[in-house]
Amino acid sequence: MDTQSLQAFIAVAETESFSQAAHRLHLTQPAVSKRIAMLEDTLDCQLFDRLPRKATLTPAGEALMPKAKHIVSELLEIKTELASLSGDVSGTLRIGTSHHIGLHHLPHILRKFHSTYPQVKLAMQFLGSEAACEALANGELDIAFATLPLEQDPKLDMQAIWRDPLTFVCSHTHPLSKQKNIHLKDLTQHEAILPEPNTVTFEIIEAAFKKEKLSLQAALPSRYRETISMMSSYMETIKMMASVGLGWAVLPDHMAQDKDLIRLNLGIHPYRNLGVLQRKGKTLGSAGKAFLAILPNHGQ
Repeated sequence: MDTQSLQAFIAVAETESFSQAAHRLHLTQPAVSKRIAMLEDTLDCQLFDRLPRKATLTPAGEALMPKAKHIVSELLEIKTELASLSGDVSGTLRIGTSHHIGLHHLPHILRKFHSTYPQVKLAMQFLGSEAACEALANGELDIAFATLPLEQDPKLDMQAIWRDPLTFVCSHTHPLSKQKNIHLKDLTQHEAILPEPNTVTFEIIEAAFKKEKLSLQAALPSRYRETISMMSSYMETIKMMASVGLGWAVLPDHMAQDKDLIRLNLGIHPYRNLGVLQRKGKTLGSAGKAFLAILPNHGQ
């Protein structure tokens, strides 16, 4: 049993697709299929039910999945520790990042790191902040960039890098744009475009309403409460929907600087902390340490 076969197994299990797994691993589909077949031969059992458009785990595959993740994670950590002893900045660095941080805060850092350490392979995954934290805690990533949780996770070390002010906005065509002396209560009379309820950003917005003893749910008419069609985990999507007048929204301040949007002055200034997270007790290799070293404010 080799790690390449286990990595192929994990990729197919997570994507439920041989072709998508091949794309993730930068392999051909036949190469992935061969690795899975070799693993099944070694274990003498079928790991996937191969349906026309989907590959699902068999009971044997379900039993193997957590063990395969553990084995791959442990071997990668061993490689990281041994590479660190040599002092060379090399190997693979697994980074998970939210779409927002990846698009708006990391590009120049990634460019600088890649130009300084071209021998390091960056394995990037774009995930929601909450999913990135979970993947990091499970040992699937080396470092993660995310909206920091409001409460400390016992499995993770986190450090704020960017303070991200949030701004209430609507389009120029929205009724709120013509209203003076707006208060939070006024917003509950209009449809809202919000992040998903299981996100830190939603919690921050909800806390602002609770402080005024208001229900944020009042901003979601019953037809939207059922379908949740006016919620999105992507700030760029929220911005687009707000800009065409579908409702008011809360955006990072730098995204509110748009000709199709106006800021709503409510006299409150919520913000979220964006930063870097590591798994407690995990040895970070030379590549990871080098990456952290170029982050703004890191170590302060």
